[in-house]
Amino acid sequence: MRRTVLIDAPSNLGLRPPAPGTVPGCYKLAGALREQGLLRRLGALEGGVVVPPRYDLGDWREGDGDFNAAAIADYTRSLAKRLEGHVLGGDFPVLLGGDCSILLGTVLALRRLGRYGVAYLDGHGDFRHPGNTDLAGPLGAAAGEGVAQITGRGQADLTDIDGLRPYVRDEDVSLLGIRDADEDRPELTTRGIRHTPVGEIRRRGPDAVARETLAHLQSPPLDGFWIHLDADVLDPSVMPAVDSPDPDGLLTGELRDLLGPLAASPRCVGIDVTIYDPDRDPEGTGAALLADLLESVFAQP
Repeated sequence: MRRTVLIDAPSNLGLRPPAPGTVPGCYKLAGALREQGLLRRLGALEGGVVVPPRYDLGDWREGDGDFNAAAIADYTRSLAKRLEGHVLGGDFPVLLGGDCSILLGTVLALRRLGRYGVAYLDGHGDFRHPGNTDLAGPLGAAAGEGVAQITGRGQADLTDIDGLRPYVRDEDVSLLGIRDADEDRPELTTRGIRHTPVGEIRRRGPDAVARETLAHLQSPPLDGFWIHLDADVLDPSVMPAVDSPDPDGLLTGELRDLLGPLAASPRCVGIDVTIYDPDRDPEGTGAALLADLLESVFAQP
């Protein structure tokens, strides 16, 4: 039986400030879930914290690329070093974010070890990159560029660390739970990046979609796959405490049914959880929901 290891990655470096003079609160995600007793409930080992650099916009301006890029690159290396050891040792890391940019550390670690896929559960396509965006416009937040960056699109200091671009090949990514009207869908289709929106998950059933995804991610030449779980894959009616609470997302039971078969696969090597913001959830209902979900899917028997 694999050992589940709980690791905190409380980085908010990949998000813009929610308001002048404030910082994104998703760095509190790990603490909020630990307050729910998640370590005990998962039967997990303590993996500690990978401390991020300071969140600092400095003299960044629109058109400069991703802000906090140097700090994100440093953190990516630190996180990759920590995760690489756990995966090599046969552990199952549960990584508590933070924003979506923590995935860079995960895929860099896996790229060093072999060829791995990613089941990317997110409400958005996260495919913003210089090839489809005005450089003077909305580029700047790495958390909105996740799929683009892990597949090698974007500035080299984040996408080509150690000359390992791309960390994940286009054909080895499966996006699950994006909104039906997501603007990235046409380009994702053109690039051959698999994606299944909410409407299709409902028509076919979460279990069937998960098993089709597994058939792809468990196949050679892949050595395994990682799960990325962004809380905004859920509908705002059940998870409003995110920075982009777009309507028509998955409900809790649908997400559980989607995650279950993926988590049960022996080829699944870990999961990260991101974007839930305790500052937007004074009652803590989102933390309770996520802790319940993770326990139901990942707890050791």
